[in-house]
Amino acid sequence: MPDPGPSPLQSSLPAAAAAFGTYGHGRGIEAVGCVRPEQLAVPAPAEPPAPAGVPHPALERLLRGPSGLGTVGLHLVRHEEPPTAAPERAEPAAGRPIPGLYHHPVPEPDPVRVEEVSRRIKEWADEVDLYPPEWEDQFDGFSVGRYMVACHPDAPSIDHLMLATRLMVAENVVDDCYCEDHGGSPVGLGGRLLLAHTALDPLHTTTEYQPQWTESLHSDAPRRAYRSAMEHLLQGAGPSQADRFRHDMARLHMGYLAEAAWAETDYVPQVWEYLAMRQFNNFRPCPTITDTVGGYELPADLHAQPAMQRVIALAGNATTIVNDLYSYTKELASPGRHLNLPVVIAEREGVPVKEAYLKAVEVHNDLMHAFEAASADLAATCPAPNVARFLRGVAAWVDGNHYWHMTNTYRYSLPDFW
Repeated sequence: MPDPGPSPLQSSLPAAAAAFGTYGHGRGIEAVGCVRPEQLAVPAPAEPPAPAGVPHPALERLLRGPSGLGTVGLHLVRHEEPPTAAPERAEPAAGRPIPGLYHHPVPEPDPVRVEEVSRRIKEWADEVDLYPPEWEDQFDGFSVGRYMVACHPDAPSIDHLMLATRLMVAENVVDDCYCEDHGGSPVGLGGRLLLAHTALDPLHTTTEYQPQWTESLHSDAPRRAYRSAMEHLLQGAGPSQADRFRHDMARLHMGYLAEAAWAETDYVPQVWEYLAMRQFNNFRPCPTITDTVGGYELPADLHAQPAMQRVIALAGNATTIVNDLYSYTKELASPGRHLNLPVVIAEREGVPVKEAYLKAVEVHNDLMHAFEAASADLAATCPAPNVARFLRGVAAWVDGNHYWHMTNTYRYSLPDFW
């Protein structure tokens, strides 16, 4: 498949809107110009479909942002931190994309921001006693600073970036220590996850038992990380944004439990069942907070619209299959059987591993095209400025997530299928 070239998003997002402000909150979708489904019974003449691998024309217009008299200021983000002397120009990150994988290249993340986020997250890790000294190389190899700067190019400050960075690290600590290769196990996972979830969604109990719960939040690294990261998020998120995040984390934990249940019974799911699990055990909590990290709020009534939920779900699904594909050889080298899309396709459809892997690439590409089409449709039917900005932020997260997987050669390498 030919390289689709740079996403039109990437030319506009570094200068995305600084403050569209609340638009239509609490007034229903009619107030923001969103079109109800019944109003689309006789659609306007449609644009011809875009060729495969080419973004939808309406999506390209969305990603360019508003135009016309008086809109110049809507494209500027003013970073709050004072200018800092940039380090010497770094070479582009290593790594190569999976052949045939539909993606958009992104600019190299701002090295000044990467360095500062990396420094601050190490300080925070020490503050919450996140890992023993022997894990430090793995923490550094995760390159979370480069990850988050790539995924949130419109964040107005380092403080905003740190909201996402702490949560990303906390989620990975829970995955590693409860589910995966740093002491994790499917046995008893439900109890551990539920207690950790109370660090995000606090327990409301009696005076007698409250101190015991409060003390428990410091009892292990996952709970310490969740508690601290959520406390910081609440400083930058509104109540509906925080509750939205809690909801998506509950989805994530339910996905963990499904995968654990299959591991305990040695069950290999059907491909469609695996994809259903991956809609929950996926990256969805990350793009859903793109407005919080961007310093604005998409109102709850707009975020909850089914069309917006479809966009966010497809973004989470596509980016998670990216993880399956880039981590394929890493997981094969780990003890036991790790479920990922190529493994499930190979076993359930009875095809060689190379054919299964290439089919998984096709599944990802189909999800990406569906994500872009859904974004374009929503932008056309709900032309609210903060909806457009949120969609740009989600698309940036999708592209940044691929960039990080592609360039993180410490963690990932490609199979020898080409």
